[in-house]
Amino acid sequence: MNRLIEISVKDHISPEYRETPIGLLLEYHNLNRSLDVYSKAALLIGMCMDNRKHLRIPDNFAYIIRAGGANLRYSEFKVSYAIAIGNIQHIALIGHNNCGMVNLISKKEQFIKGLVEKAGWDREWAEEHFMHFAPMFEIGNEIDFVISEAKRLRLRYPKITVAPMLYKVDDNRLHLIRET
Repeated sequence: MNRLIEISVKDHISPEYRETPIGLLLEYHNLNRSLDVYSKAALLIGMCMDNRKHLRIPDNFAYIIRAGGANLRYSEFKVSYAIAIGNIQHIALIGHNNCGMVNLISKKEQFIKGLVEKAGWDREWAEEHFMHFAPMFEIGNEIDFVISEAKRLRLRYPKITVAPMLYKVDDNRLHLIRET
C-alpha cells in the first residue's frame, strides 16, 4: 500500500488540513500559490537538517526547527515556545527520503574517521560519542518515524494539529503521509 498522498491539486489535500496553515504550506510549496504577506508565524515546521530540502513559503509564515530525521524529541522546549508564546496551533512534521539518520550504525566508521581527521578528535572519544548518541538519533524507516513522531506530539500537545509529511528529494515535493 502506498502511504504517500501526492499533492498536485488542492483537492488532494486532506479535508482536515484544507484552509489551515498546513494546507497553505502544501499550496505554497507544491501548487505555486502566490505568497501571502505574514506579520507573524501561522505554523511550526519540524524538518530534517538535510541541505537538499528547501521550502517555498512566504517570509514570516512559519517557525522552522531543523533536526536530524525531523526528530523533535530534543527540541520540545522550542515546540512548546512556538505554541505557548507564538500561538501556533498547527505543526507540519516533514521527513524526507534517503535520510542520513536511517541505519546510522552503517555510518559508524565514517563518522568516527571524520571526527578524527576533520575535527581533531581522539578516536576513542569519537567512538564513544557515536555510541552514546547514535541510538538517540537513529530513526529507522523515514515514514514510520514521522508517523510515530506525529503521534507522540499529538499526545504531548492534544489541542495541536500535527500533519506527517514526506519531502521527496528527487522531485522536491511534499507528500502527506497516510497513517492507516
